[in-house]
Amino acid sequence: MASVSPARKAAFEILLEVERGRAHSDELLRSKRVSDLTPPDRNLATALVLGVLRWQIRLDQQIRVFLDRPNAHLDTEIAIALRLGAFQLLHMDRVPAHAALDESVELAKQAGHRFAARMVNAVLRKLAGATKSEGETEARVQAYPAWMVERWNRFYGPDGVLAVCVHGQEQPAAAVRVAGSEVLEELSAAGISLEAGNLLRAAWIVRAGDVTEIDGFREGRVRMQDEGSQLVAEVAGRGEMILDCCAAPGGKTLILAERNPAARIVARDSSAQRLAQLQKRLSPLGARVECRLEDAATLTDEGAFDLVLADVPCSGTGTLGRNPEIRHRLRMEDLARQAERQRTILRAALRAVRGGGRVVYSTCSLEPEENEDVVAAVLADERGVRVVPGKAVIAELQMRGILTDAGAERLTSGISSEGFLRLMPGALGTDGFFIAVIEKEKS
Repeated sequence: MASVSPARKAAFEILLEVERGRAHSDELLRSKRVSDLTPPDRNLATALVLGVLRWQIRLDQQIRVFLDRPNAHLDTEIAIALRLGAFQLLHMDRVPAHAALDESVELAKQAGHRFAARMVNAVLRKLAGATKSEGETEARVQAYPAWMVERWNRFYGPDGVLAVCVHGQEQPAAAVRVAGSEVLEELSAAGISLEAGNLLRAAWIVRAGDVTEIDGFREGRVRMQDEGSQLVAEVAGRGEMILDCCAAPGGKTLILAERNPAARIVARDSSAQRLAQLQKRLSPLGARVECRLEDAATLTDEGAFDLVLADVPCSGTGTLGRNPEIRHRLRMEDLARQAERQRTILRAALRAVRGGGRVVYSTCSLEPEENEDVVAAVLADERGVRVVPGKAVIAELQMRGILTDAGAERLTSGISSEGFLRLMPGALGTDGFFIAVIEKEKS
């Protein structure tokens, strides 16, 4: 039996699990199956998994051109073997064509499809010899469901939808948060090359090196966190009693604790598994943070907090570069279901905050149903609350030394007509985010 490289074998198995809905790619790529690989194999496996998921829709179109029966149903293992081979042939110039082709055929055989492996071989050989005629821009747009592209075109225009699609086909920049100058020296000594963040003085962009290999990362002194995600917690600001009502995985909670060293913080999550991971991550903070298993939609607190962060579960369409399989799982009807839950959480958050306090509502979604429409619907039923204008939020962050001058200017350009902060994917070097700051009047 011919061999398959550990990287391609791991990628095949992970894509199979993702296709069957058993797990998310980010979880699987952090599993022992990948961490036990050599660094080169780990990098290749990651590139293959994320690359196939990003290009899957377009790859399937290109593969079907060379099938004897283009509309025929393909077994899952065969479809994945074809996608892996096609992705390497079409998008990975440094991978030898014979390796991409031969190992895809072998993966099909080892999965029990020896007869179909001949078809895999024939299709990939034809694909390798085909002339590329489509433009790069067209290909990127075609890598998304048509209904998503149509929506984004309606909301953000042709230039906006193109920017979203282009960003979603690239590996996002790795941003980190570093605990002090000594850690910066540790990173430098380990050969990690950093440059200043696009928005925040506390954020750094990794340009070379593997942060996950150093002690500082394993011990929590360096945290991988998108700069937009960091911004959400920075916008939340200050308080003495703070509630993070959808806290897992805890990156924003850690920033809240960092910025509010004397505060009492309650971190809640509705999943027992995520809460256990959250407790472990927040354990260095000791008694300052209380972790509770509770659904944010059922909160009963009345005026107990002066700051509430509601970074709600959402479709995640602002993170398609980082979480590419979302485009394959999300359906348009999911947005209404998400929005109903988001409205419930925001109403609960507003009840939990005392007069003079603030609620920060945020998502990593591009969809108005989960963003502006949620805030508008809730505020229409609430008295004594107001949206803090985005310009005022940015001015506060500048005064506290949180933003870079260039970051403040760039954020200002993303303020919506309603006064919300919107980060479009890639425009500011971040994932896509929506942030609304809502203040309750003193009673």
